[in-house]
Amino acid sequence: MELPITMIIKALWVLFVLYWLWGWRRVKGASRSEPLLPRLFKYWLPLAVAIWLLFPSEEAEGWMMTARMYPHSQAIAVLGMLMVIVGIGFACWARHVIGSNWSSEVQVKQDHELVERGPYGLVRHPIYTGLLLAFLGTAVAVGEWHGLVAVAIIAVSFWFKLRLEERWMRESFGETYVNYMRRVKALIPGVL
Repeated sequence: MELPITMIIKALWVLFVLYWLWGWRRVKGASRSEPLLPRLFKYWLPLAVAIWLLFPSEEAEGWMMTARMYPHSQAIAVLGMLMVIVGIGFACWARHVIGSNWSSEVQVKQDHELVERGPYGLVRHPIYTGLLLAFLGTAVAVGEWHGLVAVAIIAVSFWFKLRLEERWMRESFGETYVNYMRRVKALIPGVL
């Protein structure tokens, strides 16, 4: 009997979104924010396209991007599901630790604090790390080329967002943030 991996992964993403929305109630006000239009084109539009690519509608059937990357395997699908669980768990842990300093957009908060504990001691952007792992796990579980394209789109979008966040954090925290950057990699511990 095969597990309904796709349904389980969709449920995990729904739980993630609910947790994210629930956490929104306890964030600080912003003292600096990126304008709306750049956010829409650099982050929200690519994210929407990537999500559509991860779970295309039935009308996409037969589209060349729905070709399989490898033969269907329950073991690989379970591995992908485990990547989703670990990725979402890591992102949620990071969201909990950053607390009221979190924002869905690039912002400097009022009384912003530099958080270096927990997952922020492993990577500077653990929410992105967790989400990239979860998106990659979803693509692995689905096993079709459109999933890989979705992950690439998300990675590029996160990279642009990360670069702006880093610039604003250097401006806000100066040498303290530069030292943090020297000690802790951005996305992959010890690598990138």
